[in-house]
Order: sequence, then structure tokens, then C-alpha cells
Amino acid sequence: MPTLDNIVATKAILAKYNFHFQKKFGQNFLIDRSVLSGIVEAGNVGPEDFVVEIGPGIGTMTQYLAESAGQVLAVEIDDKLIPVLQETLGSYENASVLHQDVLTVDFAEIAEVKNQGRPLKFVANLPYYITTPILMQLLQNQVPFTSITVMVQKEVAERMQAQPGSKDYGALSVAVQYYTDPQLDFIVGKGSFIPQPNVDSAVITLRPKEEPLHPQVKPEHMFTVVRAVFNQRRKTLLNALANGGVLGGNKAAITEAILAAGFEPSVRGEGLDLEGFARLTDALYH
Repeated sequence: MPTLDNIVATKAILAKYNFHFQKKFGQNFLIDRSVLSGIVEAGNVGPEDFVVEIGPGIGTMTQYLAESAGQVLAVEIDDKLIPVLQETLGSYENASVLHQDVLTVDFAEIAEVKNQGRPLKFVANLPYYITTPILMQLLQNQVPFTSITVMVQKEVAERMQAQPGSKDYGALSVAVQYYTDPQLDFIVGKGSFIPQPNVDSAVITLRPKEEPLHPQVKPEHMFTVVRAVFNQRRKTLLNALANGGVLGGNKAAITEAILAAGFEPSVRGEGLDLEGFARLTDALYH
């Protein structure tokens, strides 16, 4: 039965291990039972699932996940939290800890070796300072997953769902929507954490698209184009692509491709939707 889902128990375990929060790891621990239950419910965690949790902290949500999942693997980078997790997860035989930087973990190998080749399920209160790199790693490395349910800064969740033409629309929006269908589950206030963050959070679930969006387009080509556009989002499409080194910066060739894709070289690329980026990429790299 979970034992850490309140401020008294959390402070007690932190004091026992003389633990001090490290800003560099973006540590904010959940102390709200309803939020913890809500995340497990949003992730639709069941006994058939092998769940990966990124940044378990002291194991608060790990306990909740272990109550519902078949297996839980918690990936933690902070040396000081490993002995804490050994205690708080000691009674859960289906929970284990991987002491490693999440950006160096081969999740495809974990799926193959530990889950008989079946897809993983990710559920996490992501460290805010590294949210985007983690998500991009999971999406672009083609990690096999059934869903990714994560708590992130509210503004990051909004960016994931943003549509062309909005101020929140950017490379993260395109990447998330290219690979998945994002669904905002619920908002989480600052008071659900210790220490309290400066912003509200949101729980969002990403489910992989059933079919590749544009199978003729190589993702690495498309995201070369996307990065070039959003790195200089106020530039014209032609200048952004040329300055970003697309086609070696050859403006004549880029202009020809832009026109072939049905756009004017003078438009701003930040207004292109997924279909537009795919057409443009196809024209540039056909």
C-alpha cells in the first residue's frame, strides 16, 4: 500500500536520509493522492503493463504504479536517491530501479530483453528542465510504446497541442503531433508538490499514431526542415531554410522546392501545418 502520498511521510523520509533538493535535477515531489491516482488512471495502467517511470524521486508515484502494473522500472539519475528508493520500494517485488541518465538508456533493448519484445508504457512526473529532450528521445528514436503519460509544465503541454499560427506552435508541437495523438488529461496546481514549483503543471497522454503520417518522408529530413524553420521563425521560409543549411543553403534549389510544394518563398514557415511540412520536405529531398 502506498505510504508516501502526503507531506508528513515525505518530509520524514527526506529527513531520515538528510536529503536536500537539487535544482539541477528539477526535483519536485508529489504529495497529492488524487493527482497520483489520476496519473495512474490517465495512463490506463494494468497488470499486463511494463511501465517505465522517469525521475521517480523518493518513489511516491512508483508505489502507486507498482500497485497496478505488472512490472515497473524506475530510472533515476541522482545518486542520493538510490538508497531512499531501495527502502521505499523494498516491499514491491515488481518494482526495480535503474540508476542511469535517462538520455543514455536504450529503451528498445529494455523492451526486447525485459518485456519479451512488447511495447513499453511510460508514466512520469518529468523533470521540467529536461522535458523536451526526453520526449524527443522517445519519439525520434522510435522507442516501442503503447502510451506516454507525463506531467509537465502547463505551458509545455499547451505547446504539444498547439496549432499552426499560434504563438505556442513550434518544433515540439510538430514532433509530438507527427508521431502521436496528444490528449490533455488534467491540470495540477502548484500546491500538489514539495517544494512548490513556480508554475502550474498538466498531465498529458501521447498515444502513437496507428500509421506513419507520411511514409514517403524520412523523419530525419522532415525535422531538419522543422528545426531550420523554428530556429528562425520570424524569417521568410526561404531564408530560414537557407540559413539552416538545408540543401547546403542553395537558395535557387530551395526556392524551386518551396514553389513545387505550393508555397511562396516569402511566407513564414511557422504557419505550415504537418501536411505542409511533409510536402515541403518531400519537395526538398525527393
